[in-house]
Amino acid sequence: MNHKTWIFDLDDTLHHASGGIFDHINKLMTEYMMRHLGVDETEACALRSRYWAQYGATMHGLSTHHGIDPQQFLIETHPVEVLEQWLQFEDRLAENLSALPGRKLILSNGPQHYVEGILQRMRIQHHFESVYGVERLNYIPKPHLDAFQAVLAREGLNPAHCIMVEDSLPNLLTAKELGMTTIWVSREPRKPAHVDHRVEKISQLLRLHLD
Repeated sequence: MNHKTWIFDLDDTLHHASGGIFDHINKLMTEYMMRHLGVDETEACALRSRYWAQYGATMHGLSTHHGIDPQQFLIETHPVEVLEQWLQFEDRLAENLSALPGRKLILSNGPQHYVEGILQRMRIQHHFESVYGVERLNYIPKPHLDAFQAVLAREGLNPAHCIMVEDSLPNLLTAKELGMTTIWVSREPRKPAHVDHRVEKISQLLRLHLD
C-alpha cells in the first residue's frame, strides 16, 4: 500500500496557539506597526485585522502596501523564547504522530525560526521530514495556491495522496481544490462540504479510515 503524506498546519492544529501565543504575537505586531507606520493603536489593530483577512497574513499586507521588510517583521513579532511560556499541546502528541503511517510535513504561515522553535519545544520536530515556514513559500501564505504548489513541487507530491490537517477552513478549501483529503481540527459540530473529516484533537486521527 502507498502510504499517504500528512501535511500539518502548526498553530491551533498541533498546539493551542489561541491560549496566549496568538494574543502576544498580535500585541507585538500592533506595536511594530505603530512604530514603523506612525499610526495609533486603533489604526494598527484595524490594519492588522484587515491584512490578515485579505491576505492570510498581516506580513503580506505590510510588505505589499508599506514596503516593510517581511523578515525583520517576522523576527521581531515571533520571539519563541518569550512565546513558549504559553505553549499548550496534547499529552501524547509525539506518540500519536509516531503512530500515523506515512511521511509528515509542516506547512505553516508562521516564520521558519518560530515553527522550528515551537516544534523543538514540543519535542516533535523529528517526526517531520520537511518544515515549511512562510519564508520557504516566498512569503506567500496559505490559503494562496502558490503556497501549496511550492511544497508539492519541492517534495514531489501528488495532492491526491496528501492529507491536509488544519484548523483554517480557507486553507482547507485550497487543499480540497487541489485534490487533497482534508481534515479540520475544530470543536464545531458541523463541517462544510470541503472538509472530509473533523477531529477535535490529533489523537483522533488514528481512528479515521483514510483509504
